[in-house]
Amino acid sequence: MKVILVAGARPNFMKVAPLLRAIDKHNASAEGETIEPFLIHTGQHYDYEMSQIFFEELKLPQPDVHLGIGSGTHAEQTGKTMIEVEKVLFAQKPDLVLVVGDVNSTLAAALTAVKLHIQVAHVEAGLRSYDQTMPEEINRLLTDHISDYLFTTSKYDDDNLRKEGIPENKIYRVGNIMADSLLDSREIAKKSDILSRLGLKEQSYAVLTLHRPSNVDEKASLSRIMDTIMQIAHKILIVFPAHPRTQKRLKEFGILNNLPVTSRQLLITEPLGYLSFLNLEMNARMVITDSGGMQVETTILGIPCLTMLDHPVWPITHEQGTNILVGSDCQKLKDEAFKILSGKGKKGSIPELWDGKAAERIVEILAGRDNIDGS
Repeated sequence: MKVILVAGARPNFMKVAPLLRAIDKHNASAEGETIEPFLIHTGQHYDYEMSQIFFEELKLPQPDVHLGIGSGTHAEQTGKTMIEVEKVLFAQKPDLVLVVGDVNSTLAAALTAVKLHIQVAHVEAGLRSYDQTMPEEINRLLTDHISDYLFTTSKYDDDNLRKEGIPENKIYRVGNIMADSLLDSREIAKKSDILSRLGLKEQSYAVLTLHRPSNVDEKASLSRIMDTIMQIAHKILIVFPAHPRTQKRLKEFGILNNLPVTSRQLLITEPLGYLSFLNLEMNARMVITDSGGMQVETTILGIPCLTMLDHPVWPITHEQGTNILVGSDCQKLKDEAFKILSGKGKKGSIPELWDGKAAERIVEILAGRDNIDGS
């Protein structure tokens, strides 16, 4: 059984790595049908910090094909990816295409496969923010409705798919594959020297990540957020590994020139590798983010997390985990941050099946070929 796995951007690599390990483990056991993996890197993220370092740190094999799509508008990235992926599918003739997450590469590969009557599996299916101004929401919604296997992380995802009329026999709750990468990498990440390199001590800083267009592409919203961040920075050092998009906007809008504090209160770094960032995250007092992945990671690590999105993508991290949704309400962001710093941060628990075995469950289901070729 030949399975093409598609990865294009930083969040994808952490999801593909455990799948490839689980395939190797399955094939070595000689139980069920063997799986021949073929890895496509679309190149949606293409620089070292956002791409190659993840292959090295996650011990990912080099991709069988690197499409080199690069940057562009959503339409450009999606269209270019479909054209190039189609060539690979014609050449490789896979039984199934497996896509992860919700980036443009995910939708593009799924659309290309289904048009060629190749079955599609979507890992991390059923997530919904119900905010269709988010490009990721469109990607995940459309990908789910053309996929044959929908691998979900929680009951919330299952319920979302059922509400949209997805047949029950396509839905498989397997747990959170991001937990697989985190739990597998945690001990190695502890050896990172990132704290000493940045002159930090455990629990002496907060981590900030910021990249959503709604937060960074308008000068007014980014200025308002950064003003609030600097108010928090009077209480605790903020470490800010800045996404290239965000760095560009901060410079373009001249925001850094007007920050009313010394550079020692806000430490801006380049994007970090997975292991260094994981070490930074697990030793932080709190995390402030608009990233979906960090909501998951902080819940698993037990780190308080304030999420700057107006709609929840991971409701289970709010209900069971350490995540608090503050949206675009900067006063709430400041109030909740000060609450954490006063020792009154939210406590949480790890959701069911977020145990590091999601990839193994996925591979077992695929090897059983429940739906492939009608078997």
